[in-house]
Amino acid sequence: MKKSSLLIFGLFIVITSCKKDDDTAVVVNVPATYSFERGGATTVSFSGQTTRINMATELIDAMKDFSVSEETMLEMYRNETVAGGDADPYTDADLNVSTKSVKSKVAASSDFFSANTAESAEIKADFEAWINAQVTEVFPNEQILATSGVAGQIADGSSARYVSGKGLEYNQAVNKGLIGALMLDQILNNYISTSVLDAGENVAQNDQGLVEDGSNYTTMEHKWDEAYGYLFGKSTNAADPLATLGEGSFLNKYLSRVENDADFTGIAQTVYDAFKLGRAAIVEGAYDVRDEQAEIIRKALSKVIAIRAVYYLQQGKNARIAGNNGTAFHDLSEGYGFVYSLRFTRQTNSSDTYFTGAEVDGYIADLMAGNGFWDVSTETLDNISEAIAAKFDFTVAQAAE
Repeated sequence: MKKSSLLIFGLFIVITSCKKDDDTAVVVNVPATYSFERGGATTVSFSGQTTRINMATELIDAMKDFSVSEETMLEMYRNETVAGGDADPYTDADLNVSTKSVKSKVAASSDFFSANTAESAEIKADFEAWINAQVTEVFPNEQILATSGVAGQIADGSSARYVSGKGLEYNQAVNKGLIGALMLDQILNNYISTSVLDAGENVAQNDQGLVEDGSNYTTMEHKWDEAYGYLFGKSTNAADPLATLGEGSFLNKYLSRVENDADFTGIAQTVYDAFKLGRAAIVEGAYDVRDEQAEIIRKALSKVIAIRAVYYLQQGKNARIAGNNGTAFHDLSEGYGFVYSLRFTRQTNSSDTYFTGAEVDGYIADLMAGNGFWDVSTETLDNISEAIAAKFDFTVAQAAE
């Protein structure tokens, strides 16, 4: 396969594409925003992704509400019961009638888990275990001061955090864990993967502009949009999401946090531009260009997870040194979730993750050894941070700022 060459003129990119068996100059028109039309109507759709983000948001809120039952929270995660009466766990009525669920898409990517159902089941079960532990360990101790080995509340400035006997906020484990197990895995290892984009007759149908029944998009266009939706599906203006970057409680929020660090400014634009160019390339059938953009997205979003994992481990370390355990445990709980999410990162031009399940399990075991955050040492936090940063092009010091 020949490499593509690009000449940029304003918003037009002339590409020597490999979509055919010969060198064909293809002009890819990249719009100013993520806006694509056919016959004067939009071809962009990712409502399912927005629905799952909304479901996950309600679940995280419920985990902080001591009046919500475990049954209700598990139903928010599973959404298995037919809507109506007690089977309506969400405050948003539209979510109660949806057939979608968070759990069905956790650790469910084509590339990482279609042939790895045992690990997928274990990961899905982790979230249920955290929900159960919040209700059975933390909720009964709402009025108890947390101590080493005893769940309860702990002061974090003017706020109260509610932690396990090991200092872990289970709601943070679920929140940050879903960033990897749901959003990142579906983006990097599913929807922008050739195993999904090029499945079945997708290439031939996309070349012919054949749309799905009742829709205005080809299957390939839609799959790419679904990846986009897991990142920007809660944006006020999803076509121009950088104008209000950081909306929602998941991946978008933390892309914004990394973007606002002077060491990494520009990463959000890189991701957005890659999504736009990749989608435009699909329209023109320039699949080699599409795949190049997928690699850019994989590298950048994997880096976001790694940076935030190191950031929170280091912030937690600093708070521990200062004697602020409440702040430390909150930061370390967020770090725990981002470390967990490392399993779903993806190396560029590779079918491998940056971190194996065994590596991530090892980091988690080190964080939770003994009485967890009450006992974890500065050395352990530094060692894990260094191990994470070593796989990327940033330092612990850069990520820790």
